[in-house]
Amino acid sequence: MAADRDSGEAPAAGTAANEAPEPQRRLIVGLGNPGERYAETPHNLGFMVVDRLAERNGIAVKRRECQALIGAGRIGGREVMLAKPQTFMNLSGVAVKSLMEKFSFTAGELIVVYDDLDLPWTSLRIRAKGSSGGHKGMESIIRSIGATEFVRVRLGIHPGHPVSDGAGFVLAPFRRAQKEDLDGLLDYASQAVESIVAEGVEKAMTKFNRRAPGGGEEEE
Repeated sequence: MAADRDSGEAPAAGTAANEAPEPQRRLIVGLGNPGERYAETPHNLGFMVVDRLAERNGIAVKRRECQALIGAGRIGGREVMLAKPQTFMNLSGVAVKSLMEKFSFTAGELIVVYDDLDLPWTSLRIRAKGSSGGHKGMESIIRSIGATEFVRVRLGIHPGHPVSDGAGFVLAPFRRAQKEDLDGLLDYASQAVESIVAEGVEKAMTKFNRRAPGGGEEEE
């Protein structure tokens, strides 16, 4: 429980006096669609990052709770719950809201990892808050929990050429060239999430926000 405002306690190390301390636990949600049909598609990058985080940190994401697969463990010495909603992308918020209510998570403790067609392939952007950007899974979460001030990790999937059918593209299997980059992207994204948990969102943004190789100026 946070100290009383007038208790005289000094802020935590690395925290400015007018800033809230970093959360001591996190709900990390990767977005995607359940089922083998969608397993290796751009829209399932969130699931893949959660799987990679689970592998890197010895967490089993197998228990079914609140219409999601979940697993609990520790990252950077802090408690985390990893989750993959099984509601399909457009209803992701149903599972997220249920998990937050059952396990008493606040919006400030939430991290959502998802694909973003507005960003070039292999780019990564961490943000502490924001809109859905038209992403259906994010729209569902924001609508369900009634908040936009939660951390999101956006993974770029735009191929660098015009995409006439966005819905078809995000649900199509990765191409060979994308598969060659995928392992490195998943490791990089996992390290970014680990940094958010252990060091805070501001440090993680400085260290891990990146544009795709050969890209132009970073999007703000």
